Amino acid sequence: MEAKATLKFARLSPQKTRLVVDMIRGIGVQDALNILKFSPKRSAAIVSSLVSSAIANAEQSGVDDVDRLFVKAVTVDQGPALKRFMPRAQGRATKIRKPTSHITVVLDEK
Repeated sequence: MEAKATLKFARLSPQKTRLVVDMIRGIGVQDALNILKFSPKRSAAIVSSLVSSAIANAEQSGVDDVDRLFVKAVTVDQGPALKRFMPRAQGRATKIRKPTSHITVVLDEK
């Protein structure tokens, strides 16, 4: 029985978020939550809440033992970038891209 949780348009860079999700792919959910709890990255807290949401989805769908769940797949896709401009010298402007991410967590039973 698979359980899934998705977060779209997170104001995180996909490249930086992939560094965090690579640490938890393929391990048990309790170990994954512990790793994310002690990770200093900003995206770790958001991914941790997403894993907790996937656990709650698994409980609702009728999983017998939550302790047997593991992180089957985690994907971080690039979302649309917010485009902003910063004024520069002599009337010029510099484009600033603020990236967004779409994060998907899939849990499965061992």
